[in-house]
Amino acid sequence: MTNEIKIRHYSQKTLKSYTNWVYKLKSYTRLQDPQALSTSDVKSFLTSLAVEKNMSASSQNLAFNALLFFFRHVLGQEFGPIDGVVRAKQKPYIPVVLTREEIDKVIQHLTSPFDLVVQLLYGCGLRLFECLGLRVNAFNFDFGVLTIHDGKGKKDRTVPLPHMLLPELNKQLEKVKALHAKDLEARYDGVFMFDNMENKYPNSPREFVWQWFFPATYLTHIPETGQRRRYHLHESQVQKAIRHAVQKAQIPKRVSSHTFRHSFASHLLQANYDIRTIQELLGHSDVRTTMIYTHTIKSQTQKEAKSPLDF
Repeated sequence: MTNEIKIRHYSQKTLKSYTNWVYKLKSYTRLQDPQALSTSDVKSFLTSLAVEKNMSASSQNLAFNALLFFFRHVLGQEFGPIDGVVRAKQKPYIPVVLTREEIDKVIQHLTSPFDLVVQLLYGCGLRLFECLGLRVNAFNFDFGVLTIHDGKGKKDRTVPLPHMLLPELNKQLEKVKALHAKDLEARYDGVFMFDNMENKYPNSPREFVWQWFFPATYLTHIPETGQRRRYHLHESQVQKAIRHAVQKAQIPKRVSSHTFRHSFASHLLQANYDIRTIQELLGHSDVRTTMIYTHTIKSQTQKEAKSPLDF
């Protein structure tokens, strides 16, 4: 499973999630030999998730995708028809959205670098892992553009940098420069790299352009190799900081890091931006995913029908 997922360059989260569902199926079938598993075993397992475990439709779909991948790519078997499974009803999902005033209140209760992280989440519509995974070379200050490499589905995209953030972004860049110089002096082994990059370019982990824009406070020691590497800020730290800031701001909404991305899309839609433009900025493959944000704002359609020639 690990090899098949790594070959396709899926994320660590996907590996962890898919492996977890395979273990759950293994437990459900009482450690039965995987080669002896059939579609009926999976049907029974998925039905139990809805009937006995009362799991949501999204969890069932994730389980189905994980086991479909396991059968096809690990066991080398066709999954076969999966009809007749009791499924949880898919509920319409409307994301939580903050007003601009609420966002400003949250940011006021955040300290550095968490305030800048949240401003990028909202100002550029980033996912949390995209924001924390930014490296120095993602920022093009001359053209005011941010490039998100390896977004969800390993897709790259560009978004405009908010002009009001440029001074703060430059300050953060100077902090990264100072930390990088300190790390080089301490003869660290560089930042963690991706795929086969380090084998191709052995010096890349220590080059400035590949340093994390939001580096972790401490170096990570790797016992197997004895190396000391720099990782980026951990997502749990950001989520914790956001929770505390929301409490201090006394905002009666369930807010997570993703709420700022939802707010980004909703506010652009409210400003009459084209849905296709918003889709590109968010990096959605399907415009139907972006259409969910039409439910987060009031309708602003014209009551009186007019010809486009009269606009």
